Amino acid sequence: MIVGGGFGGLRVARRLRRATVDVTLLDRHNHHLFQPLLYQVATGSLAPGEIAPPLRGVLRRQRNVQVLLADVTGFDLGGRVVRAVGPQGRPLEVPYDWLVVAAAATDTYFGREEWRQHAPGLKSIADALRVRDEILSAFEAAELEPDEESRRRLLTFVVVGAGPTGVELAGQIAELARDTLRRDYRSIDTGTSRVLLVEGGPRALAAFDQRLSARTARSLASLGVDLRTGALVAGIDAQGVELDTPAGRERVDAGTVIWAAGVRASPLAGELAAASGGELDRGGRIPVQADMSLPGHPEVFVIGDMTATGLPGTSPVAMQQGAHTARMIERRIAGRETRPFHFRDKGNMATIGRYRAVVEIGPLRLGGLVAWLLWLLIHITYLIGFANRLLVLLRWSISFFTHGRVERVITGEPPR
Repeated sequence: MIVGGGFGGLRVARRLRRATVDVTLLDRHNHHLFQPLLYQVATGSLAPGEIAPPLRGVLRRQRNVQVLLADVTGFDLGGRVVRAVGPQGRPLEVPYDWLVVAAAATDTYFGREEWRQHAPGLKSIADALRVRDEILSAFEAAELEPDEESRRRLLTFVVVGAGPTGVELAGQIAELARDTLRRDYRSIDTGTSRVLLVEGGPRALAAFDQRLSARTARSLASLGVDLRTGALVAGIDAQGVELDTPAGRERVDAGTVIWAAGVRASPLAGELAAASGGELDRGGRIPVQADMSLPGHPEVFVIGDMTATGLPGTSPVAMQQGAHTARMIERRIAGRETRPFHFRDKGNMATIGRYRAVVEIGPLRLGGLVAWLLWLLIHITYLIGFANRLLVLLRWSISFFTHGRVERVITGEPPR
């Protein structure tokens, strides 16, 4: 039984394709999400289906896998049963011999859940479509707004958190406003839009080398993004944000606020801890053994964002843990001892805009065009499915030569 069809869970399923096991993959969504490109759906560069292939389609040639659409609600580790709710509220109890839990992380608002309604995160296709709606609707509302002050507020976009997602999102919004939409409106100049990237720490991309962080700041500035470091969010409402800066409290009126500041492990980590008698860390993650198994339950493995291993919650970590877990299950079935998991750090990368990216691979530090091309190549390579790779490559090529973004449909309810 594999809970979660993300990078880690899908890697386990695919690595067990030649094993003498029956695999059940259970997920609350019917698709695998290539989350590193989710911000491009949110800014109109890609369509949802191009980064979210259906799980049944991905695994249709693997005859030993069954895919179930259901939402896990709990675990009976003693009885080796996963409890879930299927479509139309149907309760399910699915037995297992071996269990792999690889649920994705969720946004955390650090105890201020009331901010969620005003500042959506970016963790799912639904989140990306909501963010896209809010960005595009802000331009539409500004086109109709006769008051200059209200128009400035509508054309102000605040992104909270300057990690890779925040940096990439801020850069894309700036390019959208200053390049793609510049000639589409008659009453407003979208190039005057203000994009504010807020970071509580001393620099953007804190996990990267300081020189790459400095280069990122310069690239953001060249796109017109206002990077504010050392600024903590003190409040978010329907009209904007309040920031605590070294100079004091500051109010920023904004039409759109997007949250990219922090993540917390899936609530399923808490369910596992309750079932096993374990404890969670401050981020809601659960401790695991060196081989990624749950303490006291060698038949249960936990991988990805849910684990308190000290490793970053990134797709390379989840994929390597997934491959390791598949091997450990095969070793246990064969009566052999398991081995500790060792992560091979293949580096970090982030794109900021056209021709702008930073790449960190071992001692290698790259920026600019070469880093941008390398970023394109690696993301195309890791996309699931030949058709998706071809579609994304074609879409990027069209956008590159035309400076356009065809995915600009507002999907939500029209304003009244």
